Amino acid sequence: MAIMTPSPAVNHISVEEFMEIASQPEYADCVVELVEGEIVTMPTVKSVHAEVEAALIILLGGYIRQKRLGRIYSGDAGFVVERDPEGRDTVRGLDIAFVSLAKAPEPLPNTWLEIAPDLAIEIMSPSNTAADIRLKVRQLLRAGCAQVWVVYPSLREVDAHSADGIRVYNEGDSLSAPDILPGFEIAVSDIFPD
Repeated sequence: MAIMTPSPAVNHISVEEFMEIASQPEYADCVVELVEGEIVTMPTVKSVHAEVEAALIILLGGYIRQKRLGRIYSGDAGFVVERDPEGRDTVRGLDIAFVSLAKAPEPLPNTWLEIAPDLAIEIMSPSNTAADIRLKVRQLLRAGCAQVWVVYPSLREVDAHSADGIRVYNEGDSLSAPDILPGFEIAVSDIFPD
């Protein structure tokens, strides 16, 4: 992960400035986030990450669409999770996010969403640092996200973070979020490639 600091004349980059910068050709093939006013570039994901994300989209997305519970997003969809008076705004890309019908904007804007998802899912990659994932989880929960799942393909486990703390789901467990997705339950082992 590389951090591009703003020029000395500008203390931090706002969401609006980031939107303009991120649309420039030099960022066309990058995944970028705005973290506390600084642009962060990330490499594209590797095959294990992509397969875990696809499995979750199929399992979770199918359930959400069938039950008409809301909208599901993938591919580092951008969410504005902090607007800071000093310009230290944060736009986070999420591997997967669920937004309930009650919160989902209509029509969908062609920009980042200015709401916290009900459920955010991050899949750990070699390029992720523990410090950044912890910061991202805190930012999402502060913004109003009810639950954040951090998926660890190498450990074959999922950490579910909420305001109440962390619950760890191992490969033999079933994963659910009854307050967010009533009736949804999957085996943790179904998330990971054989």
